[in-house]
Amino acid sequence: MSEEKKEYNTMEEGNISSKEAEEILEEDDVNLAEEAVSKEESQETEDSAAEQEEKTSEKKGLFGKKKKDKKDEKIEELTDMVKRQMAEFDNFRKRTEKEKASMYQVGAKEIVEKILPVVDNFERGLAMIPENEKENPVATGMTQIYKQLMTAFDEMGVKTIEAVGQEFNPDFHNAVMHIEDEEAGENVIVEEFQKGYMYKDSVIRHSMVKVAN
Repeated sequence: MSEEKKEYNTMEEGNISSKEAEEILEEDDVNLAEEAVSKEESQETEDSAAEQEEKTSEKKGLFGKKKKDKKDEKIEELTDMVKRQMAEFDNFRKRTEKEKASMYQVGAKEIVEKILPVVDNFERGLAMIPENEKENPVATGMTQIYKQLMTAFDEMGVKTIEAVGQEFNPDFHNAVMHIEDEEAGENVIVEEFQKGYMYKDSVIRHSMVKVAN
């Protein structure tokens, strides 16, 4: 049986007229079309919402603060603690080295200061030896010991302060006398009563001098 025949028989069985059947078919087509449009609009809305959410997420990633998990926070906390401890240890090491060097310098200065009177006595004793007795074994021995002592001073960084002929400097010299001397320049040291000494860059004992006005 043909399709038209079946359709006709169906319409007859249901007592539906041809016009009514056409209207029903048209209505079904409209419903299907509206449903398709609705689905399309819904899909577009979902796509738009997803796109908007993706853009918002990108903006948050660029400009917002991303929430860190506990593991990352703990790692940062421990890293910061290690950095602080390393900085504190480095400061402690530098401070200890500085204090150690300062203590060594203070100790060395004290030792040299105690030896200086012995050096002064050597110089006075050598100055008292007459010219004709300077070849005496005792005098020769004293001279050799004095030279050895001054060599040890030099190796330690102990130097004598220059005085005679130099301009008076209160940082290195101690003026105990002033004289009028036209031949000497003004404020120039003309005589040294006691030698001054320095240990590296610090004064152990100032030179005791006479200064011309």
